[in-house]
Amino acid sequence: MKFECEKSSLAEAIAGVSRAVTMRSSVPALEGILFKAEGNTLTLTGYDLEMGITTKIDARIRDEGAVVLSAKLVGDMVRRLPAELVEIECSENLVTTVKGGITEYNITGISAADYPELPAVAFQQGGEENKNGVTPAIAMDGPILKEMIETTIYAVSQDDKKPANNGEKFVLESDKLTLVALDGFRLAICERPVTAGREVSIVIPAKTLNEVARLIGDSDEAVAISASKRYVVFTLGGYTVISRLLDDAFLDYKKTINPSHLTRVVVGVKEFSDAIERASLIITERLKNPLRITFDENLTVRCQTELGKVMDSIPCEFEGEKMEVGFNNRYLLDALRNSGSDKVAFELNGPLSPVKVLPVEGDDFIFLVMPVRFKND
Repeated sequence: MKFECEKSSLAEAIAGVSRAVTMRSSVPALEGILFKAEGNTLTLTGYDLEMGITTKIDARIRDEGAVVLSAKLVGDMVRRLPAELVEIECSENLVTTVKGGITEYNITGISAADYPELPAVAFQQGGEENKNGVTPAIAMDGPILKEMIETTIYAVSQDDKKPANNGEKFVLESDKLTLVALDGFRLAICERPVTAGREVSIVIPAKTLNEVARLIGDSDEAVAISASKRYVVFTLGGYTVISRLLDDAFLDYKKTINPSHLTRVVVGVKEFSDAIERASLIITERLKNPLRITFDENLTVRCQTELGKVMDSIPCEFEGEKMEVGFNNRYLLDALRNSGSDKVAFELNGPLSPVKVLPVEGDDFIFLVMPVRFKND
């Protein structure tokens, strides 16, 4: 194998697919990137057996072939080459030369035959679901999908007790897309209108969605999404991301949302966040007392730990019954910061009932935060 290509294109492609490369594996090939040179195209693939990312760049192919190279090593080498043109050549014994200008590296590659194949999932571009359960691709505005992911991803569970909670519920209906994340202490729902004409309900790993959002970046391009019973594929910005789905043992989140409320408070996000951060100064990993939030004509924040005590108050728009509710400070801050709003509404049904955090107008998102029981209750 031998090819030449632009350093900037190659470095960007290596960085992109490296996000699917595992840093430590009992299978050495999984720590590398598969380089495949054919025709006038160089294809790069990273795969950790759960998620794969592939991309193609233009290259001058002198000899076709394939090799697996250490993702970290080849990425660092290409980035540091002094020339704008990179030449990579792999001999039959897998000794690989990476050259740019007067700088030349020699490293040992791994046979492409040792690299696991990505799932062979063939997706349609239109029509009805086929006999293999493959849903035809839909096109969605990239920035909207990125916004939905960033609005909800904070609520994904960080432990493995319930694997489905390590991902987000992706619910596609004929006229809207809903993303749902939860971890047992908070829940985040984001809905946006789309034109799909079909229904899909799957659970996508949070890692995959994070990478999709990162690859979308500042691009305005559409994202094509297809799903089978076991995999989902995103095609965007020159990249293809294929991911194994999680088992759909997801909570029936609709049953957790109480449509009514006894108290409603509208408060400025920055003002409330600042008050929580001030109160959080006396909360540590060892001293995790909850915040006492009083919802009344003014919103009052109190906390007491062995370090001291604090009381703060901010204005709000209040209606209903006065309530005092305990909160984990970090969970409350996460909901405020991810709202993307200047003001939010809190709707409450009691000191121990889930608290809804909503936009003041519209239904762009719904966050639930579980309250904390006070020790003397």
